[in-house]
Amino acid sequence: MRPNILLTLTLLAGFSACSSEAPEGGASGGKPVVALIMKSLANEFFATMAAGAENHNQEHSAEYELVVNGIKDERDLARQVALVEEMVARGVDAIVIAPADSKALAPVLKRATDQGVVVVNIDNKLDADVLADSGMNIPFVGPDNRVGARAVGEHLATQLSAGDEVAILEGIRTSFNGQQRLLGFEEAMKAADAKIVTSQSGQWEMSISNQIASAMLSEHPNLKAILACNDSMALGALAAVKTSGKAGQVKIVGFDNIGAVQQAIRDGGILATADQHGDQLAVFGIERALESLASGTTAADTETPVDLVTVADLP
Repeated sequence: MRPNILLTLTLLAGFSACSSEAPEGGASGGKPVVALIMKSLANEFFATMAAGAENHNQEHSAEYELVVNGIKDERDLARQVALVEEMVARGVDAIVIAPADSKALAPVLKRATDQGVVVVNIDNKLDADVLADSGMNIPFVGPDNRVGARAVGEHLATQLSAGDEVAILEGIRTSFNGQQRLLGFEEAMKAADAKIVTSQSGQWEMSISNQIASAMLSEHPNLKAILACNDSMALGALAAVKTSGKAGQVKIVGFDNIGAVQQAIRDGGILATADQHGDQLAVFGIERALESLASGTTAADTETPVDLVTVADLP
């Protein structure tokens, strides 16, 4: 783990909201204030995201102020709603948010935009129908999760035979990125003629996924692979596979390219993951927000990179 990520993890572990204080009343010294609101602080992916945003802010400190926020648990929607309300009350100029739910955050974001706050959506796309119904035009900055998951699934397929049994660990089912990754995995497995015998939500969490994966392995003794919709769940599945005595027999893939999974790929415990460049994802969103503040217009959607990562791609 890089030192700046370790520092960010240390900072975030002690705070349920902000890692830095937002200047009251919005712009400080003429500079706009941008709030970054992420999901689970326990997930290394979001620590990497925070570190990337903080590094960008340090390099562009004359251009904007940054406030870093996050929740402790992927499922704590109420706390994320409260964070949006707190940032609006503090008078920030823009909010860059990775919503914990694709629909539930829409009402509070509507209130933010009604008060003139620029909102940019990263990582997990807000529901298009909900946005349309509320009359909001919030740009999405992020990767095509379906394409990324399909690439991971296709790599796994090279290690499978027709008819092999596989299982999927889904994310939170109301999250658009989880839905898209599930579709990508399903498409790859269908093309490979693999048999998906079970697909269950691990809610993005390692411990929950460990329990579910253990049950999957018990109920389906011929299981050949587990496809996890994020790396935390892949690590939970890896622990379950080791405990069951099936290390090397059940292939595992993930999504996010966190450091722990990189090491597991090197060690042979995990076959592949997808890199959506978490250290730059918030930066892309911040840049779009600054552009909107400068121009007075709404930024366009921006598709960001997502790449397959296997042992051949790691140093």
